[in-house]
Order: sequence, then structure tokens, then C-alpha cells
Amino acid sequence: MMAEEHTDLEAQIVKDIHFKEIDLVNRDPKNINEDIVKVDFEDVIAEPVGTYSFDGVWKVSYTTFTVSKYWCYRLLSTLLGVPLALLWGFLFACISFCHIWAVVPCIKSYLIEIQCISHIYSLCIRTFCNPLFTALGQVCSNIKVMLRKEV
Repeated sequence: MMAEEHTDLEAQIVKDIHFKEIDLVNRDPKNINEDIVKVDFEDVIAEPVGTYSFDGVWKVSYTTFTVSKYWCYRLLSTLLGVPLALLWGFLFACISFCHIWAVVPCIKSYLIEIQCISHIYSLCIRTFCNPLFTALGQVCSNIKVMLRKEV
């Protein structure tokens, strides 16, 4: 009984990873397009005081802008949304693949190799520089500096 529940739980976890439910109401839950893509009529077209068009022209312009933006987006997303989603999915899969199978192993290899070189470098410093600086320190340890005020 316990083994079956554990297997069912594992199957549910695997299923949840590949079949995530999406929110059809809030389509930007992380607000990545908060200020960038929100463009309204007032953000693009504005008439300063004293240079107003006819009210009817203003209303028709507003409606034309809003409706054409809405339907143009819908048409473009219908025609290009799925192919671009496929392209972006492929691109990020390639980036993930390269990072997992090339970048991280190269960095790990570099860190292993540089560790060996750092031990050799440290040995050279201790062998050659430490005695030199110890001798210079002993030579300079007998130097005394006196400050006098001259009147």
C-alpha cells in the first residue's frame, strides 16, 4: 500500500513538471512587461491646448488606434505566436544544454587545474619571496625616524 502511494506521488510530481496549468486571466504573473509594452492611445497621440481637432475625429482616431492595435496583435500572435514559441523554446533548450554540458564542466575543469597551479605558485612565493622579505624586514627594523619641530 505504501509503495503504491509513493509511486503515484512520484508520477504526479513528474506529470506536474511537464503539464503546468497556466493562468488565462493573469498572463504576466511576474510583471516582465509592466511598463514596456503597455501603450495606450494617450501615450502615443496627444493634442496640446489650443490645437484640438474636431471631437468626432478625436473619438474615431481613438477607436481606430485601439481596435487596430488589438486586432493586429491578435492576428500576429495567431500567425506567429506558435512558431516563435517553438523558436524560443528551442533557443532556451540549446542555451540550457550548452550551459549544462559545456560551460559548467569547463569551469569545473578550469578550477581543478588552477588549484594545482595555485599550489605551485604558493610554493614559489614561500620559497623565494618570504626569505627575501624577511631579510629586508630585518635590515629595515633598525631604522629609526625622529621628527623635530624647528623654530
